[in-house]
Amino acid sequence: MAFITLENLSKNYGMKTLFKDISFVIGKEDKIGIIGINGTGKSTLLKIIAGLESMDTGQKTMPKNTTIEYLPQSPQFYDDLTVLEQVLKGDSQTLQVLRNYEAALLKSAKAPSDTKVQEALMKCSEEMTHLDLWDLESQVKTILTKLSITDFEQPVKQLSGGQKKRLALASALIVPCDLLILDEPTNHMDNATIDWLESYLERRSGALLMITHDRYFLDRVTTRIVEIDHAAIYTYDGNYTTFLQKKMERMAMSESLERKRENLYRRELAWIRRGAKARTTKQKARIDRFETLEDTSYLRDDSQVEISVGYTRLGKKTIELTSVKKAYDDLLLFEGLSYTFLPDDRVGIIGPNGAGKTTLLNGILGNVPLTDGNVEHGPTLNISYFSQEAQDMDETLRAIDYIKETAEYISTEDGYKLSASAMMERFLFDSELQYAPINSMSGGEKRRLYLLKNLMMAPNVLVLDEPTNDLDIDTLKVLEAYLDDFKGIVIVVSHDRYFLDRVCNKIFSFEADGQVVVFTGNYTEYMAYKEVHLDDDVEKNTVSSQSKTGKVKTDRLKMTYQEKKEYETIEAEMEDLEDQLGQVEDALSACQSDFVLLQELSTKKEALEALLLDKMERYEYLSDLDAQIQSQ
Repeated sequence: MAFITLENLSKNYGMKTLFKDISFVIGKEDKIGIIGINGTGKSTLLKIIAGLESMDTGQKTMPKNTTIEYLPQSPQFYDDLTVLEQVLKGDSQTLQVLRNYEAALLKSAKAPSDTKVQEALMKCSEEMTHLDLWDLESQVKTILTKLSITDFEQPVKQLSGGQKKRLALASALIVPCDLLILDEPTNHMDNATIDWLESYLERRSGALLMITHDRYFLDRVTTRIVEIDHAAIYTYDGNYTTFLQKKMERMAMSESLERKRENLYRRELAWIRRGAKARTTKQKARIDRFETLEDTSYLRDDSQVEISVGYTRLGKKTIELTSVKKAYDDLLLFEGLSYTFLPDDRVGIIGPNGAGKTTLLNGILGNVPLTDGNVEHGPTLNISYFSQEAQDMDETLRAIDYIKETAEYISTEDGYKLSASAMMERFLFDSELQYAPINSMSGGEKRRLYLLKNLMMAPNVLVLDEPTNDLDIDTLKVLEAYLDDFKGIVIVVSHDRYFLDRVCNKIFSFEADGQVVVFTGNYTEYMAYKEVHLDDDVEKNTVSSQSKTGKVKTDRLKMTYQEKKEYETIEAEMEDLEDQLGQVEDALSACQSDFVLLQELSTKKEALEALLLDKMERYEYLSDLDAQIQSQ
């Protein structure tokens, strides 16, 4: 049941149209994920719904007294407040009573014999009871603890950037509301926190509207996907996986309609060229129809970032770590780490926030001194470092001038030379955006620009620190495809589980007491291994068991639990798809005169064929894996 309705909503920024005449509804229990390329207006749409930004045209309808909580990408913090005061900052009666109670409790602890203080505490306690806020007060502290914030009296100014992000999230979660709006809630959060947040949002009652690049998160939490694409929106019931399937069907339908439009256009064009004289009403109508056809297209320009840059040859000697250690006073981050990077390594570095992952990257790069150990670089290394902060980005520059600082021209992998402007076109920076100041761009557009600059260096070692933060899903998919073909070493710190599964073939995991575990496999495989082998004794597969060649002692090859389940059912799923495909083909043969039904069946046939192909490829992989396991 809809309780918030948006009708004919439009928004422009200067000459750029973010969305035009879009309409959709939010139900009371909807969990909606907003997706789209950076710069399409996702965050602006959230702000309009939250009432923080105006629309150019359109109407937003919601019941009176509807409560909305909003987590922006860049929350406001007050350094003079404590953690608890920051969380409870707000205008609602609930937060005011909770603030009064916490303040009274603190005064009572400092002056237990002061009668007036005790009377004030009693009055606050009575208000808490009257409004039934004791559970909420407990939930506030529970949520903070789950988000790894346990010192409620710590000044906000002492918190790290990641801690502040979690603090802002806690502020949005604690107050009951009809609609919770979250803009990139998983940025700067470790995997354990993301897992908890997933479970919390799945259980939470009320509507949820969010932007996130985390595809596993979208898949497990959302019940609807809203895609912003070329100033229009498309709504899909279901999670992210369902969205991919339904979008494929929509694109197939668009392609079919476009082919028919082009055929009709060619016929009309031939008629116009024969010298039609627009004298009669009928001829005028036909010319009008031709002009309409000329301006109409059913196909959206689904241009994606295209990455095709050259690379520098990588020699035999790469990067060698020998017993590296880093500690600050009494704080040990890591020690005893020895590893030789192989030319095709895709290493994912994981661990809690503050464990020392970025410090390890900087130690490998030579940007920070190590406490002990040695790092050696081969003579042919050309390292590109994609950092979290993009510290070298002068935002007063125009985008194209920033790129030209690296190179006026770049050689692509196939040997062609492209100008900086042409390369930016491939990265979806049109001529207008190329000459725009960087400080006028969205956060995601800045990250995409920074990524382009790093890749234009033609590196053979890519060091990526949280590359998925602020990048849209389309850019991430193309980056992942680029890394598939990248001829060099990739070292990445990330909390994005999908990205780690998609890209990495090795995992460095920061565990307790400064130990770094080296595992051959992706993130999901490591977590399954850890659950069985490392809960009680993390030393079973630490890097100390690794030889200098970079090989790691691992258990015998085996399927994960999820792979076993999939392998047991995949043949039946393939047979079912083949049956459905046969039925559709029979129906196509029987309805040659029904154009509408033909169109629907053709679209369904294309979708079934694509799904069956995916299943066949997956079956081939699992069969090969099973054969290798049996031969051990």
